[in-house]
Amino acid sequence: MTTEQRPTAVCRDTVRRTGPAIDQEFPFMDQYTAGRASGQDGVPATRQTTQPVAPSAMRPVTRPATSERHEDPRARRMRTRLAVCATATTATALLLSGCGGDSSADTSDKAAAASAAPSKGMDGMSDMAMGDPQATPADKIPGAEVVKGTFALLDTRPPGMDDVKGTAWLAQGPKGTTVTVSLTGLEPGHHYMAHLHAQHCDADNGGPHFRFTEGGPTAPPNEVHLMFDADASGKAMTTVDNGKKTGTGAVAVVVHPMEAMDNRIACADFDF
Repeated sequence: MTTEQRPTAVCRDTVRRTGPAIDQEFPFMDQYTAGRASGQDGVPATRQTTQPVAPSAMRPVTRPATSERHEDPRARRMRTRLAVCATATTATALLLSGCGGDSSADTSDKAAAASAAPSKGMDGMSDMAMGDPQATPADKIPGAEVVKGTFALLDTRPPGMDDVKGTAWLAQGPKGTTVTVSLTGLEPGHHYMAHLHAQHCDADNGGPHFRFTEGGPTAPPNEVHLMFDADASGKAMTTVDNGKKTGTGAVAVVVHPMEAMDNRIACADFDF
């Protein structure tokens, strides 16, 4: 078969193999074959074309759906990842809802945990600070009114915290509020947080966090947070300042382990 004869032979062979099906795929096949037999170009005079039909194009093929032919593989992978993420998010929400829901106290603790990380690097922003072991303790603030509280263990404390003891002081003076906590019996090297609370220790273990503006942000300066680490002997002491006075709204301070904010260790009532 010569190069000139090859398209006609291929087309005829295709017609013989596929029968009527080829007419649906290539409706101009008969005209093309007849044209070659008569020495013409095989394309009807009324049909305008700028591109010759390659022999391979005459073979019927199974065409995938349009969306499968043209979809970018990267888009397909991205769609799959989004579906997995959506499934994981839904599962997490269902898991949390299955734990019986959050009390207002638990919600305050979780919000405090979320706000703890950005506290690093806030030098010079005293109201945003979360504790300085070298600061002047609350009971040493000149001209301030000071109240004191003794920490008592809570039934929500994690294992190994049965020996925790300590004292808290709250001072209100010309420069606002200063809070100091001093504790022993902590896990050496572990991270802890303490917050002022709006209820006494016997009322839901201190209840929700105290806020200067109720319904406002759950982070300093609208709340008073203290972050600290226990030393090698399990002791810790830190102080934090806030430019506003708490009045009698903050009646207790509660200590939590940083990695388990729901497990309140101890609570101290201030003796207003």
